[in-house]
Amino acid sequence: MAELPPIVDLRQSATALRVQRGVMRLLRETYDMACYAEVTLRSGRRADVLGVGPKGEIWIVEIKSSLIDFQVDKKWHEYREFSDRFFFAKPPELDAGIFPESEGLIVADGHDGAILRDSPDTPMAPARRKALMLKLARLGADRIHVLMDPGPK
Repeated sequence: MAELPPIVDLRQSATALRVQRGVMRLLRETYDMACYAEVTLRSGRRADVLGVGPKGEIWIVEIKSSLIDFQVDKKWHEYREFSDRFFFAKPPELDAGIFPESEGLIVADGHDGAILRDSPDTPMAPARRKALMLKLARLGADRIHVLMDPGPK
């Protein structure tokens, strides 16, 4: 396996990491989004990928690496209140038919990704957007600090 990025927390499967890479490349290259991986939200849920677009739009992408991974997750709908658009992402080998038609869908591998089905636009509440943007600014700065100075806090 290739060397992992320094911020990977080792909770993800190899398949999920490949999908994550492809999703983040898609969002950065096609939609000019700044991407964060593994973002804990105020609800306690952890977004697999969160993208912030050039106009402040926020997308959350929930990665499902297998059928069982999708079947055991009953809380994915909670991401809607923390994003303007919500997508599932899957590897190419996983059947797209398992995902709800009402949600966006991305297929991705370790190289790139593509949107198979767009997500409805459901704008976030302004106060929640402001709080989340502040959290993301601090999270991004903290992650850079850890990469630049990996010693104790």
